[in-house]
Amino acid sequence: MKDAAQATPRGTRTGFTTGACAAAAARAAVLGLAGGCVPDRIESLLPNGQRVWFEVHDGRCAPGSAHAMVVKFAGDDPDCTDGAHLTVDLQLLPGQAERVTFHAGDGVGMVTMPGLGLEVGGPAINPVPRTNIADNLREAAPALLAEHGVAVTISVPGGQEMARKTTNARLGILGGISILGTTGIVRPYSTAAWRASVVQGVQVAATVGHGLVALTTGGRTETFAIGALRAERPELPQACFVQMGDFLRYALDEAVAQGIPLVVLAVMVGKLTKIAQGETITHANRNVVDTDLVAEIARRIGASPADCEAIAAAETARFGAELMVERGLGDAFHHALAQAAIDTLLAPDRYDRAFTLRVMVCDFNGQCVADVLSAPALPRERPATAGRTGTDHLPDADGPADAD
Repeated sequence: MKDAAQATPRGTRTGFTTGACAAAAARAAVLGLAGGCVPDRIESLLPNGQRVWFEVHDGRCAPGSAHAMVVKFAGDDPDCTDGAHLTVDLQLLPGQAERVTFHAGDGVGMVTMPGLGLEVGGPAINPVPRTNIADNLREAAPALLAEHGVAVTISVPGGQEMARKTTNARLGILGGISILGTTGIVRPYSTAAWRASVVQGVQVAATVGHGLVALTTGGRTETFAIGALRAERPELPQACFVQMGDFLRYALDEAVAQGIPLVVLAVMVGKLTKIAQGETITHANRNVVDTDLVAEIARRIGASPADCEAIAAAETARFGAELMVERGLGDAFHHALAQAAIDTLLAPDRYDRAFTLRVMVCDFNGQCVADVLSAPALPRERPATAGRTGTDHLPDADGPADAD
């Protein structure tokens, strides 16, 4: 089993998400709730199925309650939550079998606006961490959960200050940080080592002889891309799929350098909007989603002026996408946004049809909502080095990749 503090070379060390650390603290606390003693070390289940050992601090329990804390290690990602104390307090809910409720303690934000896939007025604890925490509670103390429920309160001392270094307030998350993570693992997306690994991944994809590379932004989009593309071409190896994180520019430059004829982008609406607006470094702290562009796309497909105004005033692209789905315009909206991204990337001052581009868009449940193919690539000689295609002015990202 892997240890949360295992030694690996600097520059490539992975870390653990706030969600994974909270889940480990919750697992330790529920053992105290069930057995009267909180362990000082715990093996916790991550959302990706891995099991990792975490050190547990400040463990204590009383009748009907328990407390535990895990210190977050972010690896070599310059994450503002590195070293945060992910603190969990559990309260027994007598007789409420299997019920698990979530609450924001000090330093964890509250959701005040729609568009994030979370209940307005509820804690900023994302769905995957919620599921992972509940899975750990039920696995660690099945007899307890068979009879009673558990209220989970997550706190992060200093979380308000950490949140000032994020875009949470702009997104309507107030009072602290979000509890995030889709795999449990934080990769050093922002380091030179990670950028180099993206380039290397594209190089490997070019060598396996299938004529395509599928670029994804994270775990959910990779799972989506693998399922969709292997349904068409079961022979595609894992090497054709590259998690580029926020570094689209580096991945596309290398695709040009390697002469890969077909590039597939598997994305969700937030990153897709940033690409359509011309950003090829898509980190949340670098570039803000242009909701005016989202509103313009909605206007083109026949959305009402009132809806367009609401979309423009929103803080997330997801709000506009979900509103268009409610209005029965979801398919047209996602198709038009994907086409806008294609038009931007393959414009003469960008990649100038150096490859055929297929944009596949999935929703937050992993379902395909658009699949758009560009015109064929223009014939050209394969360049000797990575193509500099009008994107050199864009800055390198310097923060952790946001969730896909």
